[in-house]
Amino acid sequence: MKTKSAITDFYYKTLYPDLKDLEDKRKQLKQKILSIGGFIVLIASFIAFYIVNQRLPVDFLLFDIFATVVLVSILYKKMTKNYALEFKELIIAPLINEIESDFEYQPYKYISPEYFHRAKFFTSHPDRTSGNDYVTGKIDGIEVTFCDFHAEKKHKDSKGRTSWSTMFQGLFVVTEFPKKFHSSTIVLPDFAQNIFGDFIGSLLQENNFSRKQLIKMDSPEFEKNFVVYGDDQVEARYILTPAFMQRILNFKKRSQAPLYLSFRGNIMYMGISYNKDMFEPSVFRSLLEYKIAMEYVDTLHLVMGLVDDLKLNQKLWSKL
Repeated sequence: MKTKSAITDFYYKTLYPDLKDLEDKRKQLKQKILSIGGFIVLIASFIAFYIVNQRLPVDFLLFDIFATVVLVSILYKKMTKNYALEFKELIIAPLINEIESDFEYQPYKYISPEYFHRAKFFTSHPDRTSGNDYVTGKIDGIEVTFCDFHAEKKHKDSKGRTSWSTMFQGLFVVTEFPKKFHSSTIVLPDFAQNIFGDFIGSLLQENNFSRKQLIKMDSPEFEKNFVVYGDDQVEARYILTPAFMQRILNFKKRSQAPLYLSFRGNIMYMGISYNKDMFEPSVFRSLLEYKIAMEYVDTLHLVMGLVDDLKLNQKLWSKL
C-alpha cells in the first residue's frame, strides 16, 4: 500500500484539474442553495410572525419550524446529489484505486444490514439502516469490505409521533480473521468507566445482563478504553493477546473515534463511530483546503491499512 505522503501528492497533483473544476461548481452551488434556502427561511419567518401575532397555538409555530427544517434538508440533498456523485467518481474512486488498484468501489451500495446484526455491537437491532461508499478487495490475501453505515432506532411519543435516533454512524468494516473461533468476543468502547469512574463503571459492566460474561484483560490501558464481553474467557484472551491489544489501541488513537470490534467465526467486524458520512462532500467547505483533503486521504489510508496495522496478514495465531 502506498504511503500517505504519496497519496497526498496524488490528490493535489494528479487530481488537481478535477478538483479545481469541482471547486468552481461548489461555489456556484453554494450560492444557489443559500439564495433558495434564504428565501424559504424568510417565508417561514413571516409565517412564524403571523402565528405569534395572532396568538395561535404553539403547535402551529412548531410545525412551521419543523416544516422549514425538513424542506431545507430535502432541498440541500436534492441539489447536491449530482455534485456528490461527481466528486465520488472523480476524486474518491481514483484515490481508492491509487491506494490499492484491485479494490472495487460502488458509491451507492453498502454492506448488508445482516452483517451489522451479526456483529452484535448493540443488544437490539436497528429499525432502519442506510449507507453508501462500498469498498471491497484483498490486501495480502485478506478480504476487506467497508462502507459508510448508518443505523437508527425508531421511537414514538405519547401522542404517537415518530422520531429517529442514531445507534451508529461511521465506517463499518468486515474482514477475514486469521483464525476461526468457536465462540464470540465483543470489544466495546468503555463509556461506563469514562463517565462514572473505575469503581462504579466496573459495577455497571459486571451487571450488564444484556451481555455475555465480562472478560477482564491484563492491560490497564486497554481496560481504560474498552470493555470486553464473550462466551469463552480462554478464547477471548487467545484472540486479545497483549500485542494485539496494543495494536488495537494504536489503531484507535489513529482513528480518533470510538471503536467497536466483534470476533465471530473467522470474521472480524469493526465499527469506527465518526457520527457523519465520511465521503460526502460539503458544499460549504472548499475541496482545496489542506485539512479537508487530509480527512479523505487519512480515512481511506486508515481503513485500507487496517490489515497491516493489525497484522491480520501474518500467521500470529497458532491452533488452540
